[in-house]
Amino acid sequence: MLSVVQRVKTARVEVDGRITGQIEQGLLALVCAEQGDTEAEADKLLSKMLKLRIFQDDAGKMNKSLQDVGGGLLVVSQFTLAADTRGGNRPSFTGAAAPAEGQRLYDYFVAQAQGSHPVVQTGIFAADMQVHLVNDGPVTIPLRIAPAVAANGH
Repeated sequence: MLSVVQRVKTARVEVDGRITGQIEQGLLALVCAEQGDTEAEADKLLSKMLKLRIFQDDAGKMNKSLQDVGGGLLVVSQFTLAADTRGGNRPSFTGAAAPAEGQRLYDYFVAQAQGSHPVVQTGIFAADMQVHLVNDGPVTIPLRIAPAVAANGH
């Protein structure tokens, strides 16, 4: 699974002029399921995201996690993270999971996040969303959890 997380002072998602998710200090997580991803990759991505030490401690060093600071997590589906631009100027999205599988993994990720963290908000899968944020720092971190390869290489 792919994600781009941004440390934010505030963030919100709107669909058709209605706010579907909003947080104050925390992480905006743009999330994309790729072909071959399973719940295992979603679990690893969430664990990494919640423990990623990108918030400042009292000495001003990035040494605290989202869990440490009690910030919000705003999860937004974004299949365009799987864009492949090697073949020209029009991105290909063939590496993204099929829409039904992408939604299943996104819903799973959100459910696991809600069970693991006290403040989780979301966008709406496959909707035309407007994302508003104040990036804090700015701090923007790409995360990728690749599917495990079987021991025999298959």
